[in-house]
Amino acid sequence: MDTRTFAVRREMGRAAARAAADFLRRSLLEQEVVRAVFAAAPSQNEMLAALREAEGIDWNRVVAFHMDEYLGLDATAPQRFSAFLKERLFDRLPFREVHLIEPEESRAVENYEKLLKAAPIDLVCLGIGENGHLAFNDPPVANFADPVWVKVVDLDDACRRQQVNDGCFPTLDAVPKQAITLTIPALLSGKRLICTVPGSTKRQAVIRTLNDPISTDCPATILRNHNACTLFLDKDSAP
Repeated sequence: MDTRTFAVRREMGRAAARAAADFLRRSLLEQEVVRAVFAAAPSQNEMLAALREAEGIDWNRVVAFHMDEYLGLDATAPQRFSAFLKERLFDRLPFREVHLIEPEESRAVENYEKLLKAAPIDLVCLGIGENGHLAFNDPPVANFADPVWVKVVDLDDACRRQQVNDGCFPTLDAVPKQAITLTIPALLSGKRLICTVPGSTKRQAVIRTLNDPISTDCPATILRNHNACTLFLDKDSAP
């Protein structure tokens, strides 16, 4: 896997954003609309901030999705991933369309999968969880040959603890136990993957991603099978 390490977390985020912006600009020269999926997590803050400032991108031709959402949270809860991305990206740029996962909808999973499959996914900006998860594909539920692109999953305790460690929830009991997530095949369908993984709490997951056998014991190992994935690290997450 193409892996790039930076001494400062801000520089890591800027470099990841440059890679994403370069891909968007090139793609918009070749096609009318570009479709992109974004992760919602503190690990993405620096990348998203830099991407907002990127020049030469016609955001009116970009269709945006996000990759997971909690079940059981109030629609106005600040921990909703849709709220995170609206604050940092979706409400700050003139996207052509923004498609949010709406857990309250009666057919939320089916409807979102239909939207995703309507045309190819061009760009996926993602991270890696402390337990090696991609989106909410934790080791117990990850499936590299998943027959669906969107599903409801039970969240692993390690994943839920990470949400507390990240400061998103005050206690483990406050973290929802289920979520809607894009599956591994949906994420890997992207033509270009920008994976941004800062922080010392992610170092072990990065080591496993780069060195473990490719298996759902560490779902992120599957990124090594993608032909256009770049891993951006800072000095704390680098092995």
